[in-house]
Amino acid sequence: MSATGDAVSAVSPVKAAPLPTFAEASRLWLRIGYLSFGGPAGQIALLHREVVDERNWISDRRFLHALNFCTLLPGPEAQQLAIYLGWLMHGVKGGAVAGLLFVIPGALVMLALSIIYVMFGEVPIVAALFFGLKSAVLVLVIDALLRIGRRALKGRVAWALAAVAFGALFFFAVPFPVVVIVAGLIGYLAPLYFSGDTHGKANDGPPALLDAMLDSDPARAGRMSRSARRASIVSCVLWFLPVVLLLPEGGVYAEVAWFFSKMAIVTFGGAYAVLAYAAQEAVASYHWLSAPEMLAGLGLAETTPGPLILVLQFVGFLAGYRASGVAGGIAASALTLWVTFAPCFVFVFIGAPLVERLQDNRALSGALAAITAGVVGVIANLANWFALHTLFQTTTPIRIPPLSFEAPTLSSLDPWALLLSIIAAIALLRLRLGVVRTLGICAGVSVILRLIVSGL
Repeated sequence: MSATGDAVSAVSPVKAAPLPTFAEASRLWLRIGYLSFGGPAGQIALLHREVVDERNWISDRRFLHALNFCTLLPGPEAQQLAIYLGWLMHGVKGGAVAGLLFVIPGALVMLALSIIYVMFGEVPIVAALFFGLKSAVLVLVIDALLRIGRRALKGRVAWALAAVAFGALFFFAVPFPVVVIVAGLIGYLAPLYFSGDTHGKANDGPPALLDAMLDSDPARAGRMSRSARRASIVSCVLWFLPVVLLLPEGGVYAEVAWFFSKMAIVTFGGAYAVLAYAAQEAVASYHWLSAPEMLAGLGLAETTPGPLILVLQFVGFLAGYRASGVAGGIAASALTLWVTFAPCFVFVFIGAPLVERLQDNRALSGALAAITAGVVGVIANLANWFALHTLFQTTTPIRIPPLSFEAPTLSSLDPWALLLSIIAAIALLRLRLGVVRTLGICAGVSVILRLIVSGL
């Protein structure tokens, strides 16, 4: 994807503090890529902490504005948010690098674990390592939910909408797109209750670097639009090229290319919304893997960095492995990644310039601000789901129409997960040790506990 036309350094009438360099931003995107545990809730939490709280590169308002748009897209919203923010800061090359580095570390880990899985089965020490990370991420998710909620929800109506969104998702299993669309319609029809001008702004402190830059040079995003549209076209061609080349040949690689291309455009609501369908098709229709293997892949994806949808990479690897051994698994894994994540660049590069132009439209800003409130409810639901499956070994489905939700099986409370989460809370919230140290401490303690228990 070319960065031609991203010359965005025109002289502005009011001098603004410079943005971080492309190299500085790239190092941060790489850091986020290898620390982005915990599925979409954990990844959004980490992005917010790094670019809003820690570095003040982007304001809450602009972060949430971008998140609202990415939530509406099919595919992994956290990766698309990284692409959007990278594009705002450094044009097409910034968006491309942010999106790639968000996925590559997790993809490499998933590939290594996939090979280990088929060669040796599950490795207890590796499982213990990721168990500790997952327990720590739970605290990170809860902390981010509280931070984003306090800053994003302005007024009783916004709080009420967030609560309704959570209740609709958790207690009534309302489809994710319905929740987001209804929230947007409410904001569009009643924008005065969701002020797009102040919604989500910080109360004090210096303005974020990107916001100050855009205020001093309002035409900046417009100048980047043409190259973004070109990048979207290039991304679309790159996405479909292997599909077009492989379909006439038939076989497992053609099936992988076609199936996961379809997944890329129907995954509204993120990975959670499509996993049931993907599992059913991969197990029952294509027979690429068994149901227990699908669950094992989901477990790996939940505890490795990168989007949860990387579980599809595990599925693709096993499809190729069953056809042509480890080499075939690696090839099918790469193909799965290609057709799954290339569409993210298409969607963001074509839509982000339009969304930026809508910043000052009252009705549309109201709609996006209302979606912000709905998204807080969505994040709360994801955090709740993550907590249920981290702290409890089993859950009990409750089906009392119209209610439909999962309740924790209290007797299955995992004391080790609870202990590790408490350690993470002390390290992150009390001692302020930071994300990296907290993750490292919990992973190390988890491995030590596993070794002690195994030796008993």
